[in-house]
Amino acid sequence: MPAPLRLAVIGAAHAHVRYALDEVTLREDLVLVAVADPDPATAGRYAAEFGVPAYDDHRRLLDELRPEVVMIAGVYADRAEAIVDSLHAGAHVLADKPLCTTLAELDAIEAAQHETGRFVCLLLEKRNYPETLAARALLADGSLGELVQVASTGPHKLNRPTRPDWFLTRKGYGGILGDLAVHDIDLVLLLSGASEGTIAGLADSTDPEFALHGSLLLGAGPVVATIEVNWLTPAASPYHGDYRMRLTGTGGTAELFWAQNKLLAATTDRPPWEVELPPGRRPAAEALDALSAGLEPETTTAAGFVATRVALLAQQSADAGGVVLPWTDGQQRGQAG
Repeated sequence: MPAPLRLAVIGAAHAHVRYALDEVTLREDLVLVAVADPDPATAGRYAAEFGVPAYDDHRRLLDELRPEVVMIAGVYADRAEAIVDSLHAGAHVLADKPLCTTLAELDAIEAAQHETGRFVCLLLEKRNYPETLAARALLADGSLGELVQVASTGPHKLNRPTRPDWFLTRKGYGGILGDLAVHDIDLVLLLSGASEGTIAGLADSTDPEFALHGSLLLGAGPVVATIEVNWLTPAASPYHGDYRMRLTGTGGTAELFWAQNKLLAATTDRPPWEVELPPGRRPAAEALDALSAGLEPETTTAAGFVATRVALLAQQSADAGGVVLPWTDGQQRGQAG
């Protein structure tokens, strides 16, 4: 049996670090070697759980241990530096979203990845939900005809008293469209197969440090998508986020109700029905399967980069009052359009 992949965590400020840590407890082909976080208490808590060393300097961890895979889940504004350093240390990267908070940071990540040839997998877990897998199957077998429109909503509970100070600042957080919208942007790009289009965003400007809601209009080849996101889910709601998406094709529609574990479809020759759902996949499982086999994950480096770039362009558009910006999947670094 091959030696297990050696995983390190760099940045554990967000609970999504569990995407990788859960895999450590479930797999025999993965071992955690250390945890690094600028906050010694955070690093120490996770390190103690797994009986591994804790570091407050990720560069020292990389230099001393040379992990093969790194999980990035730190303060959003700190992620780009950690990713670039990990790539130059020879590690593949699994990253919670957002990958980074500015286009300049994305340029630096892309340059480091190009230089090193390591994989960067953004863990876009909505791809792995049962409803998404079933909707993709409907599109693939032609049941819905050609996809022409997408409309999605991504409400979230803020739970403000539980959020750390950095999360509620523009510098630390980066912006609502660069964060929450990236999941549905990725799905639109995945389902449409588009390689170019336009993007325009608008966001709440009541508090310049932290927007509570935002919306965008995404042109993706022949597909037009509207995506709205917010931090306004009522505290009494049974859901953290009642995420929904409607796919409209030339031959039918599909409505994804992720929080309710339901997919409804209707076509020109079949009345509405509830689609049977396949099993879902754990957020980091497929990526680690691929890396363990020496392969690139299904959510490719290129896919994560383009979804991130479009999301950051949406935020840039919102900051400029909703200006329409072009995007392509081969956009040159350093260019907004």
